[in-house]
Amino acid sequence: MGKSRNNQKRGDGEEMIKNVFIYLVLFATLMMIIGGSVGAFMALADIVAPSPYYQTFEDFKRWSNGAEKPQNSGETQKYSEEELKKQYDVMIADQEEKQISRAKNSLIKSFGWIVIPFPVFMYFQKSLSKKEDTI
Repeated sequence: MGKSRNNQKRGDGEEMIKNVFIYLVLFATLMMIIGGSVGAFMALADIVAPSPYYQTFEDFKRWSNGAEKPQNSGETQKYSEEELKKQYDVMIADQEEKQISRAKNSLIKSFGWIVIPFPVFMYFQKSLSKKEDTI
């Protein structure tokens, strides 16, 4: 009679440790999925509405004031205002393209934080519901 009671206590302790482990795994995987979802939303926001470029045309003109373009005769000539504006527009388009590319990369990584822990979460959720059904 004493042995069965001791085995019952040991069995209850093991069962409690298993339940704590399951709940910890469920919590950790759920936090990973939530974090991935937030990251995916932020990346989508950056794709849809990338933040504007911070340098104004006047700043760009000031920094490239000394820039000169080479001529066929070996001499150099300063860029005109129209040419500087074209370069500025190309630079802005390039920056926006780079930002969208980084956001797409971030979106793919965020989906990894959703897709990878999700099956683990589902497996442990099913094992928890099976345990509750047997009780």
